[in-house]
Amino acid sequence: MDIATRLIHTGASVEPVQGALSVPLYHASTYAQPSLESFGRWDYARSGNPTRHALEEAVAALEGGSVGCAFGSGMAATSSTLLLFQPGDHLVVCDDVYGGTFRVMTKLFAQWGLTVTFVDATETTNIAAALRPNTRALFLETPSNPLLKIIDLRAAATLARERGVLTIVDNTFMTPYFQRPLELGCDIVIHSGTKFLNGHSDVVCGFAVTADPTLGERLRFVQNAFGAVLGPNDAWLTLRGLRTLKVRMEESQKGAKTIASWLADHPRVSQVWYPGLPGHPGYAVHQSQASGPGAVLSFQLDSFELTKKVLEGVRLMAFAVSLGGVESILSYPAKMSHAAMPAEERALRGISDSLVRLCVGLESPDDLIAELDRLMNS
Repeated sequence: MDIATRLIHTGASVEPVQGALSVPLYHASTYAQPSLESFGRWDYARSGNPTRHALEEAVAALEGGSVGCAFGSGMAATSSTLLLFQPGDHLVVCDDVYGGTFRVMTKLFAQWGLTVTFVDATETTNIAAALRPNTRALFLETPSNPLLKIIDLRAAATLARERGVLTIVDNTFMTPYFQRPLELGCDIVIHSGTKFLNGHSDVVCGFAVTADPTLGERLRFVQNAFGAVLGPNDAWLTLRGLRTLKVRMEESQKGAKTIASWLADHPRVSQVWYPGLPGHPGYAVHQSQASGPGAVLSFQLDSFELTKKVLEGVRLMAFAVSLGGVESILSYPAKMSHAAMPAEERALRGISDSLVRLCVGLESPDDLIAELDRLMNS
């Protein structure tokens, strides 16, 4: 079944008692039990909620996984996944990683002995060279945030499996509509569902999905014990948003392709990072593992002064953190997504003070280009 159909009919698409076409919203925190010897399916909402469960099943099925866990944020999903490991364990992490992930690894988990090595994971040989006897996982983003680097997931997962380590992939930018890392041999997929999965800038949520049921049960244990779960109202809103994922991703991608091409020819833009441009160094690899380049691109302007003028002057686009809503969002990685990364670390990765990240929404790309053109040429 095509993923466009599965988006509508995966999980509890028809409520069995009343026939409702919307999953009921269960606000209950606790549930009465029939007997001392036999508890019912639900007992306490931290351990499970019917609305949240419907969403978890839907996201897991879309990713081709066996177990899905919904969390209160993308960072809660990432942090809970990291709790699968122990002090003394080592992870190999792509260097161009979301700033919040960098922060939690280097500031919080470092305190109890989890060590990480950041590498340019676009070359599988760099990953192999960083592996140690105590390496337990690879943690990857592709396309990465914010420089849209592309990692060969098949090659990375094959290497990891040969060495007996897990492959974890943050799939936020692509969503399961465009890319499904579990089908490429990876073990865990993470999402900031706040972004495209919900798609309306009104929910903060996160997901972790596993292919292996045993690994999934370990993750469920962490979810229940740590307790960073998604509330039922946010789960319901995300279920509703998920149904329009195809049309939102397709339309936003169309706009991103148009704007990326226009930016690539603009004299005041020194570089554009977008895997939909044939000149992108990861273009061929991305085409082999994803069905589209997505809606996110980054570009570098020729001066900080112009960058400030564009960010403060936009009206159709929001100058804001986050991405993936119906509205276009311009972000400034140096002070937003990667503010937690020290300046010297940003510089090493090429995250400059004139770098801008754009997530294209559902507006007319011609209108967005006209606004950028006015600001960049006035």
